Amino acid sequence: MIPSLISWSLKNRYIVLLMAIGLLVWGFINVQKNPIDAIPDLSENQVIVFTEWMGRSPQIIEDQVTYPLVSNLQGIPKVKNIRGTSMFGMSFVYVIFEDATDIYWARTRVLERLNYAQRLLPDGVTPSLGPDGTGVGHVFWYTLDAKNMDLGEQRALQDWYIKLALQTVPGVAEVASFGGFEKQYQLVLDPVKLQFYNVSLMDVMNKVKAGNNDVGGRKFEMSDMAYIIRGLGYVKNKNDLESISVGNYNGIPVRVKDIGTVQMGGDLRLGIFDENGDGEVVGGIVVMRYGENADRVIAAIKEKMKEVEKGLPSGVQFKTAYDRSELIQAAIGNIKTKLIEEMAVVAIIVIIFLFHWRSALSIIIQIPITIAVSFILLNAFGLSSNIMSLTGIALAIGVIVDNGIIMSENAYRHLADYQQEHTPKT
Repeated sequence: MIPSLISWSLKNRYIVLLMAIGLLVWGFINVQKNPIDAIPDLSENQVIVFTEWMGRSPQIIEDQVTYPLVSNLQGIPKVKNIRGTSMFGMSFVYVIFEDATDIYWARTRVLERLNYAQRLLPDGVTPSLGPDGTGVGHVFWYTLDAKNMDLGEQRALQDWYIKLALQTVPGVAEVASFGGFEKQYQLVLDPVKLQFYNVSLMDVMNKVKAGNNDVGGRKFEMSDMAYIIRGLGYVKNKNDLESISVGNYNGIPVRVKDIGTVQMGGDLRLGIFDENGDGEVVGGIVVMRYGENADRVIAAIKEKMKEVEKGLPSGVQFKTAYDRSELIQAAIGNIKTKLIEEMAVVAIIVIIFLFHWRSALSIIIQIPITIAVSFILLNAFGLSSNIMSLTGIALAIGVIVDNGIIMSENAYRHLADYQQEHTPKT
């Protein structure tokens, strides 16, 4: 079969050349489409269900949240395993699907089950799905260089401006904020005054919650004009919060400031983020969506950050903490360098030893065609270009060159022998 294939190729050189050009063009198109990343995604195909119930012990979380969720998520099609983790105030349920399962189909199936399982959970406890990313989806980290702002202001800037802007970038699943603290109004109550005015802690919580809300109204007409009346009740400062009535004592309203004080503070923090020992910082982690091109996503993030930076306060700028595109460009640069080096070495060796430029050209042509076919196969099997796959291609170039040199030398020797045998002797 092989001799007949070689014979057919020699007789139909132009067809073989067109096929080679077609493979090269097809491979070039697949190179543009193939997702590029530095780290191969070997994580499991999973959907994370996160539930928060602050102040509860791990045992209560396990009994009332994790166990009901795990029990009701059983039986979803194409599920391999379900793992549950309970900790103080939080529950994590990992639903592991088969590798060939579409991740977004899996998320819809889990969401359907969560709608049913919601009735089995305590009041006020709502499970939510994690971002549609993978274990290696954190492609870009950044921090804020803002020496003139405190950590609370930096965190507010990150949560309510920067994060919302970066989440609009195509391919970004989530921007997780870290560092600093979230500002909040804190009520410091005096237990003696609570007892004196006969006001319970639950009364204070309910009254403050009810007082921090808009009141609906209605429309009425007067003098051929229509008016809409509504009550604006959202808290804007400490004075508004201190003026909320929480009870009644002998016909006199008892306000928040009568039973305690109101102060501005930070929410509970379980840790801090320090940058190289220079102090605490605030920043964000950009998580890429499943199956996206990491190189393109990072490039789009950097372009968006240039736009966002224009709206930042004076003296505030971004600092890159982790950029995976550096590894990606290093991997791509390595294979480009190896490709050029091998092509040059082959040309020099073949021309020096054989004095035949066509043999060198035939070997050089094999290298880009083989790489093109490699990317066609990568896309066909749903694999990305990463350090491992690109390193394999770089190693394969050497094998291609060795085989090409051996085949060219063998063909050259047979042609020389043939010419010598059929040359007329004088």
